[in-house]
Amino acid sequence: MTDDQPPTQIPTDVPASARIYGWTLGGKDNYEIDRKFALEYLPHFPEIVDIARENRLFLYRAVRYLTQEAGIRQFIDMGCGLPTENNVHQVARSFADDARVVYVDIDPIVLAHGRALLAGDGTTTVINADMRDTRAILDDPETKRLIDFSEPVAVLYLSIGHHLLDGDDPRRVVHGVLDRAVPGSHLVFTQITSADPARRAGMDAAANGAGMPWRTRSREEVDALLAGPAPVEPGLVDIRDWRPDPGQPPLAPVPAELAQFAGASKNHPDLCEYGGVLVK
Repeated sequence: MTDDQPPTQIPTDVPASARIYGWTLGGKDNYEIDRKFALEYLPHFPEIVDIARENRLFLYRAVRYLTQEAGIRQFIDMGCGLPTENNVHQVARSFADDARVVYVDIDPIVLAHGRALLAGDGTTTVINADMRDTRAILDDPETKRLIDFSEPVAVLYLSIGHHLLDGDDPRRVVHGVLDRAVPGSHLVFTQITSADPARRAGMDAAANGAGMPWRTRSREEVDALLAGPAPVEPGLVDIRDWRPDPGQPPLAPVPAELAQFAGASKNHPDLCEYGGVLVK
């Protein structure tokens, strides 16, 4: 993708977390504004590169658990982000070829790339909706076509909890679809956490100041946000510790521009992606 001629419907004057996240995974769909913000931001929070990559590895393990052990065959992936390798539908179908997936995002670049990737795929779709608007998601014709709410469903909020501000009523948002789902349905949730109030405030100020809604929480705040459904073993943890599997498929290499930040989380384990899988 070139920075000189971006599609007119895609805003490039504000950095986008989906594009930055995709960059950490080796993706190419980003703009100068994204790279500039990341390279200014990462010296203060270098753990973010490791955190983003650990989240993608967790996605694989969580979806594998849901298909193989929990028997889930339908998924709603909120704020799905840019398509890379090992997306939810790809992982799910590697274990269950009858899996159905609805991706939800409001970012036009995500919609454009997702729809191009999924052209001709009748069991996976991308819908244009705000993850905070449960009714719009449930009422979308594509959701109704692919998701049968008389059967268990998995709802995924992967590395987007920190984009829900307190004023968004995040508990209502996160539990909105699950509350309407049958027992045996699952919630998968991760978000960046820290026990250090100063680091949380600094991260929030930097992201919000750049135009990206952001709320870093403590683990206790996330626990309260998710209270209700039962955490699947090993519970809510730093996701590096959620059923680790050194033999799972690897990610693409860290981009050369970001390599200096790789491994920083080993020295600063407090800032991490926290979450897990829960069952209704």
